[in-house]
Amino acid sequence: MTTLLRIDASLRLDGSVSRALADSAEAAWKSEHPDGVVVRRDLGLHPIPAGVWPALVSDRFGWEVPTGADFVDPSDAKSIAADAIAEFKAADAVLLAVPLYNYGIASHVKTYMDLLLTDQDLLAGTAVAGRPIIFTLARGGGYGPGTPKEGWDHATPYLNRIFGEVFNMHIRTAAAELTLAPVTPGMEELIDLSKVSEQDAHTTAGEHAAEVARALTSTAA
Repeated sequence: MTTLLRIDASLRLDGSVSRALADSAEAAWKSEHPDGVVVRRDLGLHPIPAGVWPALVSDRFGWEVPTGADFVDPSDAKSIAADAIAEFKAADAVLLAVPLYNYGIASHVKTYMDLLLTDQDLLAGTAVAGRPIIFTLARGGGYGPGTPKEGWDHATPYLNRIFGEVFNMHIRTAAAELTLAPVTPGMEELIDLSKVSEQDAHTTAGEHAAEVARALTSTAA
């Protein structure tokens, strides 16, 4: 039996494009692999406290643990980090749904990734090397070549760097752009392009997930 770890980062439930794309991926994965297990971690609705990583690294290196509103006891920080790391390393495949916020990744996503990066095996690129990870990404505007905001998407390169080049995972990406067009004055002429981009992303997400599920089923057979 294989495990898919689904991680959602959107602050929204209703209307979240990244969650909807992940739903398409999960449905395709289940269709191909009905006996598989889906483990869920919702960073958007249940974020890891911001003080966990500072407490963890301060305790590890013998620094004074930061106090204040974000204070987390080092023992609690170790437990939270250990659970997140073990869950990630145990997954046969990962589905990561991330919206672009303020041209980058949100702080709650960065906190989670910072915890993963405290694990020496993950940092060495050996713990999950070759395992599949599917990104379902949503961007409110257009950031491709030739657009006014080309190069302003600082989230995707970072995700690729950490999960692909540090953790050595096999990345597949489904991304929808212009998702704010239907609700943003001045973007009306981009609504049709937004719909096409989103539909294409749903198709791609499903195809990626089905491919991953088939590969895992074949390996387990």
